[in-house]
Amino acid sequence: MDKDQHELYENARQRLRQKKILYYHFVFLVIGSLFFFIANVFLKYGQPQQWYIWACVIWVFLFILHFIKVFITDRFMNKDWEREQIDRLIQKQKNKISELTEDTLKNQK
Repeated sequence: MDKDQHELYENARQRLRQKKILYYHFVFLVIGSLFFFIANVFLKYGQPQQWYIWACVIWVFLFILHFIKVFITDRFMNKDWEREQIDRLIQKQKNKISELTEDTLKNQK
């Protein structure tokens, strides 16, 4: 396996791992929310407040942030995006250096 294929494999493996962790997070969210509901309503833990609603809302918010990271942020800002940004910045620096070199040569004449 050459370097490019290995890099593609590693990127795919990392992406799969991110999705797998997100799916586990969703399963834990559902099971945990059900546990909170049962503890509050049937076991009367924390009565008379319905604290489980706030706990579930906060957990859903965290899950949404995790979802955004996996399916939106990491999808667009991946290794290719980083490489493009680095190449663009390097080219900018090279252009600036060549401009400064030209200016220096003009001033020496």
